[in-house]
Amino acid sequence: MIRFDTRDKKPTLWNVAALTGVLAAVLAVFLLLGAEQHAFAISLSLGLYLVLVVILLIRAYFGQLRYNPYSYNTIFYMGIALFLVAVLILLIRLTVLMVRQPELYAASAVLHLLLGSAKIYMLLTFPFILVFSAALCVSNISLIRHEGFRTVNMLGIILSFLLVGGELFLFFFDFAVSGSQREVMIHDLFANLFAAVYLYFECMLLGIMVADAIVVRYEPEPDKDFLIILGCGIRRDGTPSPLLRGRIDRALRFAEKQKAQTGKDLIFVTSGGQGPDEPISESASMKRYLLEQGVPEERILEEDRSSSTFENMKFSKAKIREVNPQGKIAFSTTNYHVFRGGLYARRVKMRAVGMGAKTRWYFWPNAAVREFVGLLTEHKLKQGLIFGGMVVFYVVLTLLAYR
Repeated sequence: MIRFDTRDKKPTLWNVAALTGVLAAVLAVFLLLGAEQHAFAISLSLGLYLVLVVILLIRAYFGQLRYNPYSYNTIFYMGIALFLVAVLILLIRLTVLMVRQPELYAASAVLHLLLGSAKIYMLLTFPFILVFSAALCVSNISLIRHEGFRTVNMLGIILSFLLVGGELFLFFFDFAVSGSQREVMIHDLFANLFAAVYLYFECMLLGIMVADAIVVRYEPEPDKDFLIILGCGIRRDGTPSPLLRGRIDRALRFAEKQKAQTGKDLIFVTSGGQGPDEPISESASMKRYLLEQGVPEERILEEDRSSSTFENMKFSKAKIREVNPQGKIAFSTTNYHVFRGGLYARRVKMRAVGMGAKTRWYFWPNAAVREFVGLLTEHKLKQGLIFGGMVVFYVVLTLLAYR
């Protein structure tokens, strides 16, 4: 099993950049020598490049889990690796056709494969998107029936319509094209850019699903000094809501397991302020619950100022440093929130490993979508750089294809 937070150096992808430079130089040589005469060599070079890049991405992915599993890079590495594997499979098929029918498949076929890779990937994954969207709608309808109609409870349905709608739009938009070469070129450029943006969000969605599955199933090492319990809503009588009680019970189970295995007690950090409609702070509500479960008061550290997950981590870190700056830390939250909670912990420069409490089946998918949207909107610079790179990539390929 992979152990989180055991690596001090962040994995990098400079080797991928170097490989890309080598590939560009090799392809330039083949173009000068005559692309059509070296079609097989071009395809083989590109295939080898994709194999190496996928290996490096997977290696970086597992290195990232050991360094910091709660990172945007964790999602990005896995999502892009999945896409490149699909492109590699298509390229292998094309290379086989080149060997069997060299008169029909030349170097230009490789260029058109790269240019249309995003559209092809969308078509290949459409069955998955359809099933996924249907399941998301079912869970959202159940959520609305149990929790009532609110805009936030519609996120899963909205995402489902966007996913399926994007697929259908591209299919009908790209179904039949006519006009001058310039008009067709502009049409193809728009279609490929649309597919690339769609593909990016699809890959990130797949990446975060994999990342969530890993971090939720991970059991922290039983050597912790502090266990932060992230607050959420409480009832009108001041008792924890079912969601919050699940987080506390998950923390208690871990503490009991650690005590049984190592004999080491930990300190619970109850983190959560008082909302405008709450009779007491979430921290006080959690402390009361822990005392009722037999936890001694000296093993409870209150943090009652926070109003967000970021503040949960920031203020809890300050409390912990007053007691033991070198203490090992874990945090307990609901399963869909583990990844984002860990991300905020690292943002305040606190190394903490998370554990997730289960929630009702109809609640988790919509909450996970909310976390996914929140995660992407917090990385605007990275999104801008990636989208800018996509535009340059497809503009250059389109100009080459319609040269």
